[in-house]
Amino acid sequence: MSTSKQLSTVQILIMAITAGVCVANIYYCQPILNEIAKSLNLNGDDVGIIAPLSQAGYGIGLLFLTPLGDKVDRKKLILYLQLLLIASLIGMSLSMGLLSLYAASLALGLFAVTAQVILPMAASLVTENRGKVVGVIFTGILVGILTARVFSGFITEWFSWKYVYFISAGMVGITTILMQTDFPSVEDRFEGSYLKLLSSVIHQLKRFHTLRMAALLGALVFGTLSSFWVTLTFYLSGEPFNYPADIIGLFGLLAAGGALMAPLVGKISDKSESPRKVYIFSLVLIMLSIVLLFVFPQSNIALILTVLLIDVGVQAIQTTNIALIYTLDTQANSRINTVYMTSFFIGGSVGAFAGILAWKHGGWNMVLLQMAVFTAIAFFVSLRISKNK
Repeated sequence: MSTSKQLSTVQILIMAITAGVCVANIYYCQPILNEIAKSLNLNGDDVGIIAPLSQAGYGIGLLFLTPLGDKVDRKKLILYLQLLLIASLIGMSLSMGLLSLYAASLALGLFAVTAQVILPMAASLVTENRGKVVGVIFTGILVGILTARVFSGFITEWFSWKYVYFISAGMVGITTILMQTDFPSVEDRFEGSYLKLLSSVIHQLKRFHTLRMAALLGALVFGTLSSFWVTLTFYLSGEPFNYPADIIGLFGLLAAGGALMAPLVGKISDKSESPRKVYIFSLVLIMLSIVLLFVFPQSNIALILTVLLIDVGVQAIQTTNIALIYTLDTQANSRINTVYMTSFFIGGSVGAFAGILAWKHGGWNMVLLQMAVFTAIAFFVSLRISKNK
């Protein structure tokens, strides 16, 4: 049964699973850094660098690889990226020293940007229900991000950290085959040189007011979410909770359940004449989650509600943003996506840094205040976005 004129339900699910499987690779290392260091007799601080290296590789890929989706056949681009990702994963699992770990981590992040080629590809292949389709694929990305740490921790606990990357290489291999089924190609392509293509990425930011505002809004709300998650471990590991790492990790699975709301939000966005209602409702949910933790700081129920509310609120805004920006110029979707997602991840990095500073100088209440400030600014930005600009 088809959910749009061009893509079947099975095709959409294949794209969502592939995107999630690919993006998860940059997060696998985070909970197993000590195990990697011990098994290779390396210094823990030196091994810790592989986490930001993967993130850096992803950022480089966003800037220099994903715009190619507007110039070459996206189906072929995805094939090449996935094959290179498989090679990087095998290289990671076979690494025996720091240099090989560093090189594999950087390459792994670089080629994991497959997910950001799939999103604009899907948007270009549908003429109706775009928000719902994008929501399903974005859910795949979110579930991949949120469950990656739990998966790698479990596999490392029962087998070895090397199996995390071996198994991932197998999963990427399966999705590579699935993605090479009968997905149609988009004929409209950028005709200029690669350098002109990169220059055109910046032009998209200048060209669309809606893109600028959506990118800023996305950065602020993802920054708020990052502030929460990066400090939650500190909060839950201390008094009065004293939770061990495996219990804290379960909150990530709870957040993954909230991410499943993204397709429903996308469907609502498709029917809405203005995204503003979705933005305001979502920001109210985020602010409510912050207030809950401020009023009930030691309540597990408040904590669970906060995880669900903040996650649903942020995912609702991101799904609405993505569906909206893909209506600006279908021939430039990959470049528009590059602008948005680069802002998105910069916002996450800034939010994580701000959260750590707030925790260091004022504890949990300062973190909540910082999150509230980000959310308040996001509210004013959302008022400047409409479908008509």
